[in-house]
Amino acid sequence: MDVLPEAPIRRLVVCGVGLIGGSFALALKSAGMVERVVGVGRTQASLERAKTLGVIDEVALDWATALSGADFVLLAMPVGQANAVMAAMAPHLAPGTVVTDAGSTKRDVIEAIYAHLDAHLMHVVPAHPIAGAEKSGADAAFSTLYRGRNVVVTPLPENDPATVARVRAVWAACGASLREMSPQDHDRVFAAVSHLPHLLAFGLVHDLAGRANAEQLFSFAASGFRDFTRIAGSHPEMWRDICMANRHALTAELDQYLGELAYLRALLMSGDGASLETLFGEAREARNRWAEKTFPS
Repeated sequence: MDVLPEAPIRRLVVCGVGLIGGSFALALKSAGMVERVVGVGRTQASLERAKTLGVIDEVALDWATALSGADFVLLAMPVGQANAVMAAMAPHLAPGTVVTDAGSTKRDVIEAIYAHLDAHLMHVVPAHPIAGAEKSGADAAFSTLYRGRNVVVTPLPENDPATVARVRAVWAACGASLREMSPQDHDRVFAAVSHLPHLLAFGLVHDLAGRANAEQLFSFAASGFRDFTRIAGSHPEMWRDICMANRHALTAELDQYLGELAYLRALLMSGDGASLETLFGEAREARNRWAEKTFPS
């Protein structure tokens, strides 16, 4: 079981003050676990908005300013920016400053860590909060986003165990449940249960939107379409980066799914209603078992 950090974070730096980074800051503020939050990002306007909302306390326009006196850093920008961000922050990162991230893929993030933060490996602990929403930006952030949600920690062999415990404890202070797995297993698992569903949702909406009768189709779409395509409202840049970073595992999952679609097509073409019902029944049972275990009433 994770325990709360013994001392609050004096100066927390959040790179990417949107839904994920902003909610992290607000959760720790709510828990009384942070004294000052500094925001770093691509545009001053978005950072000033986060400050106005009370998500952050200070805007930093360069890493030297942001990291001065910092004891904890969360990297919550899109994973496609990981390499550039770590290269920029490396010269200003003090020994002992704890760094974690919120990236949905881990292989590319870890490659960037080894490339640019190799002098700080004891204190850089990769992680991934399994939480999100369709809306983005500081306005979407809220303090309870991580409550009851899983956060997967994927430690490096070089990590200091005390630093891993610190990172786990900080996420626990946000209300999260902690899980641990290897980066390789992480990327394979989330290719199947997160990245593939997003790819399919984006693909279906894009297909229908490009048809000549798109307006008619959308006018008749109801709750089933809404539920299936909800995640197609997610941030396009973020999901582009995730899909590209994990494209090998995602392609394997897509090939597996194409095989399932081919089987379903064969059942339809042959008029095999009995087999189709059996497949639907098996899928329903598996889905209900998962839902009852994951979201108990």
